Formats: sequence, structure tokens, C-alpha cells
Amino acid sequence: MAMRCLIVDDSAAFLHAARGLLEREGMDVVGVATTRAEALLQAEELRPDVTLVDIGLGDESGFDVVRQLAEGPARGRIILISTHVEDDFRELIEASPALGFLAKGRLSADAIRALVSGPREK
Repeated sequence: MAMRCLIVDDSAAFLHAARGLLEREGMDVVGVATTRAEALLQAEELRPDVTLVDIGLGDESGFDVVRQLAEGPARGRIILISTHVEDDFRELIEASPALGFLAKGRLSADAIRALVSGPREK
């Protein structure tokens, strides 16, 4: 069974590209969201196996979205994503309930599976 994924990002172009890439690599992208409100609603309704959340979500903080997703009823596995390098946000990433971080340029189904199946380093 394919891993079910929700992608949260404010860029329509990235959502389209990421969905296509992940689906070609065997993931089931069950939804996309561009705001915190959409992300929370879709996570509760769709119950994805993993949710990818952009750190820079327009006027909203991806870190706040991650916290709310982790505390909500869906409580799925969450991975932060960004065009920025991990070092720019290392302390915030480590303090968040997310499993980890993936640079958008390194996004792949294999990278997601590795984060989901591996232990979180703290």
C-alpha cells in the first residue's frame, strides 16, 4: 500500500511539481493545502500517513502549523520542508514535533520514507 501524503505549501507551482514527483515515485498524495486552516482541516479529514509542511508558509509560520497538527486529532507524522538549508532553522526544527527536515531540492519518496522509518535525532 502506498504511503498517503498531504503537502502544505503556499506555492501552487511547488505543490503541482511535488505532487507529480511523489506520485511518480509511488506515493499517494491525498491532498494539498496552502494555509494553516486548510492543513488542519485536510489532516483531520484525510488522515495522511505523512504531512509535508513548508517552513515559510506565506504570512503563517510552518512551525506553528506543525505544532497544531501534532496536537490535533489526526496526529500524523510531519516533515518540515523549505528552499532554505537546514542550518538556517536547525534549532527550531529540533525543537518542533516534526520528524525532521527535507530541503525541497532533495525531496523524494525515498527521502520521506527514510525519515518516517528512521529514528529522530535530537
